[in-house]
Amino acid sequence: MRDFSHPTLRAAIETRATYCSANEVAPALVAKALSAGGATLTADGALSVTTGAFTGRSPKDKFIVRDALTKDKVWWDNTAAMSPNQFELLLADASASLADKDLFRQDLLAGADPRHQFAVTVLTPSAWHALFIANLLIRPGDIERGTSPAEVTILHAPHFKADPARHGSRTETVIALDMSRNIVVIAGTLYAGEIKKSVFSLFNFHAPLNDVLPMHCSANLNEKGETALFFGLSGTGKTTLSNDPARPLIGDDEHGWSTDGVFNLEGGCYAKTVKLSANAEPEIFAATRKFGTVLENVVLDPTTHVPDFNDTSLTENTRAAYSIEVLPSIAKGSIGGVPNTVVFLTADAFGVLPPIARLTPEQAVYHFLSGYTAKVAGTERGVTEPQATFSACFGAPFMPLHPGVYGEMLAERLRSSGAGAWLINTGWTGGGYGVGRRIDLASTRRLLNAALNGELDGAEMREDELFGFAVPKAVKGIAPKLLNPRQTWADTSAYDQQAEHLAGLFQQNFVKFGTDADAAAGPKLAHAAE
Repeated sequence: MRDFSHPTLRAAIETRATYCSANEVAPALVAKALSAGGATLTADGALSVTTGAFTGRSPKDKFIVRDALTKDKVWWDNTAAMSPNQFELLLADASASLADKDLFRQDLLAGADPRHQFAVTVLTPSAWHALFIANLLIRPGDIERGTSPAEVTILHAPHFKADPARHGSRTETVIALDMSRNIVVIAGTLYAGEIKKSVFSLFNFHAPLNDVLPMHCSANLNEKGETALFFGLSGTGKTTLSNDPARPLIGDDEHGWSTDGVFNLEGGCYAKTVKLSANAEPEIFAATRKFGTVLENVVLDPTTHVPDFNDTSLTENTRAAYSIEVLPSIAKGSIGGVPNTVVFLTADAFGVLPPIARLTPEQAVYHFLSGYTAKVAGTERGVTEPQATFSACFGAPFMPLHPGVYGEMLAERLRSSGAGAWLINTGWTGGGYGVGRRIDLASTRRLLNAALNGELDGAEMREDELFGFAVPKAVKGIAPKLLNPRQTWADTSAYDQQAEHLAGLFQQNFVKFGTDADAAAGPKLAHAAE
């Protein structure tokens, strides 16, 4: 049993006569979740839950304690600060709110590389949240444990309401991280993704200090054992495109790139299930039918309890949390070698970007720092329809340091590895959102495979006039018209106007990041959009 050094956390455990035993397995947690109410079994035995008002993350309610360690390191333009005294009050009050409740404890690992590992303890009054995080992180014994992993504690008090005047929070909801002691308090939200992403945020702060590039990406291997990375925000296709029976999966969301290669931070998958089908995504669909899988905000048929993945009445951000072990093809040890291919995924809501483009190393860093995509409805609170957005490093809410830190590390990794880089648009063609159509998954998979298997290495390319990247003129099995988005628009002048507008948005966004040399890898437009 871990010896907690912080007195508040120690008291939260030692004084609780009704404290539940630690590290309970799926059958016990499922039974207790059902007994507590608010959860039900699907027809296939997965656990179905809802998260109330919060069906996505609440990034504006995230805080980092400003202290001697963080004050000169954290990107405060992107992160709200909380004082050490405010955090101590929050920790004490949140802990006190759990005094009369059973606590579920999970002792887990984050980081498949034993040299770069966290020992994560999650304390929660919710059995289904305990099951969720047990699915998402690494169970001890599944991989080699490091000799002295950094200790992390997450206190999850979903029903506790923070007091902005007392705790320094913005609202009654708060996600507060103390980077010096690796303690996290999550209060006022049932959305389980906050637990998962708090671990990632801690990793993103500490990893660069140990010469590890933290990445919001999925990763898999080809038959030769070569590693490919897939960067992208929620809804761009990371999980879907990296799940390929022919390519063992390292992980679907969070990774580190050390000098030796890539390792998964997690031990599970948190897949979007909106419009999920057995034909298009058989591996993910099968995982949603496993006992122990947690389905978030998925509507069930009231009679049969069969999930309806097309019903978005609760949210479009429906999710399945399951252990990576249920997938048919996974990489041994959740590690891979130095990547030879890097893919940036974007869901272009403007319908401007081509479905695939080859990037120079400089362009790769530019698009990494830009992190352009569309916010998909429901992924964040208050977003009701897709909106064009830029999120640095394809994960700004989880990146405590300035994007330039991560950008410089990626540039060095690309130089040393010689990895090829590609931009793939999984968004719209023939017009923007509401006018055009979403690029079909089969075409995206075909283009991705052509990039991964070397088929496009010698392909004839055209240079995009605005963005400067190289676009293949022909790919077997793909209509040539699709490769040139301008040709898919009924009104080409409208496309030109939209393309210039988007290029201008890129320029405007990049002003806060890079030098003139960095910006030179972006769109060639004289003036930013108004």
